[in-house]
Amino acid sequence: MALGANGLDLCGLAPDQAGMSTVRKLKRGDRLCVASHNKGKVREIGDLIAPFGVEAISAGDLNLPEPEETETTFIGNALLKARAAAQASGLPALADDSGLVVHALRGDPGIYSARWAGPDKDFAVAMQKVEDALRATQADDRTAHFICALALVWPDGEEAAFEGRIDGALVWPSRGDRGFGYDPMFVPEGETITFGEMEPDAKHAMSHRARAFAQLVAERFA
Repeated sequence: MALGANGLDLCGLAPDQAGMSTVRKLKRGDRLCVASHNKGKVREIGDLIAPFGVEAISAGDLNLPEPEETETTFIGNALLKARAAAQASGLPALADDSGLVVHALRGDPGIYSARWAGPDKDFAVAMQKVEDALRATQADDRTAHFICALALVWPDGEEAAFEGRIDGALVWPSRGDRGFGYDPMFVPEGETITFGEMEPDAKHAMSHRARAFAQLVAERFA
């Protein structure tokens, strides 16, 4: 779903209404600040950007502070992080806010997915918390989905946001050492292996991040 600066769905609007006639695009040779200190996330975004010749520089490499995520939606937090990085770096900034939504847990951990990993960002701990919470519910439902919100912001304030989703189910014990975050316990719909067992190219072809990125590329890459 492609969203405008105010979070409005742009589908169905005439080109002049949606601002499409003057959409700014990233082009080969541009530099882009990836507003994240998560090395796995930065690596995955870098892999997605690389074919377009855009140079990715992480907020961590630039020693930018991590803003407190105070919004209540994935899109809101992605915009918050991208705005902060764009202002601090003077570069267009791309931020990702993503998380695991577990249906039997009423959407948890959701926007708090990273916080469940604690200050050390230990996702083995986070996955155990998810499994313990599922067992406590005594529910048979192990369905879940990943959400990825991407926000692209320029230092002058122009911005756009996109959201992708992939559905699946959770397994335990976790399997695989690829990917990052909750990947080793998530089996995407129609597959038999977890994201943690999957080759990176296979994951990039279907993931929530890849789906959001496809929208970003279609609208904002030259």
